[in-house]
Amino acid sequence: MPVLNIAFVGSENLARSIAKKGDVRDIESYVFKEERNGVTQIISLLRPLKHPEKIRPLLSVLNVAKVGIIEVSKVDASLGEICVSFGCAGIKKGLIIINPESGGWVDPEQVKMIIHQSGLKDWDLFETVPDEHEIREKLFSLMEYTKGNEGSLIIPVDQHFNVKGVGLVAIGYVQSGSVSKHDTIQVLPAEENGIVRSLQVMDDDVEIAVSGDRVGLAIRNLREETLHRGCMVTHLDSGALIKNTESTFEINKAPFQKREL
Repeated sequence: MPVLNIAFVGSENLARSIAKKGDVRDIESYVFKEERNGVTQIISLLRPLKHPEKIRPLLSVLNVAKVGIIEVSKVDASLGEICVSFGCAGIKKGLIIINPESGGWVDPEQVKMIIHQSGLKDWDLFETVPDEHEIREKLFSLMEYTKGNEGSLIIPVDQHFNVKGVGLVAIGYVQSGSVSKHDTIQVLPAEENGIVRSLQVMDDDVEIAVSGDRVGLAIRNLREETLHRGCMVTHLDSGALIKNTESTFEINKAPFQKREL
């Protein structure tokens, strides 16, 4: 069941026209499911809230998305920040949709210049708002950008709770690898183990969840105190994560960054 995670920066009205509204936290989710060639394919829009006041929800969305949608209501500093953020995140494909505020006007040539300078030259630009069917068709054509199950399992947990009749449930995006029912998992940094009792992706019971899926894991033989926001789920003895006390990194400057660090 392939899931295409899409970073969506735009209005609630446009998001609702494309998909059905789901979870609301600091990120809104919108889901559209359709069976194609005998396989259920899922479009998952992730809309960060409180931007530009808060940057963290946008960064969280960019961390899991493979495709983007930016609705342009006006040209301002916020639009530039958004485009540069998508470019720096390496999101190569997406849709730019011009939809001016009431009584306003947006120059398509100015938008073209901004998206080219910010590294989004391969995105599709719509100078008027296409209908929802055209948008969905374009997104389904980008399903090739859904990840497979490469690498070791890593799931950063962002929610957990107890469900009557099910038990302890942890929720997060599969960052890499895959997880199946009955797998033995380890929660870090607590280094405590549990067994995957069942899995859900987009409210559907599944046998396996792969990279890019937002998954709910029902876990047995694990203390609730072990889980907290930001803890990591891996397979036991996988070596996917190691303790690190010192790091070396390289900074890639954004196109508009003029200051030296």
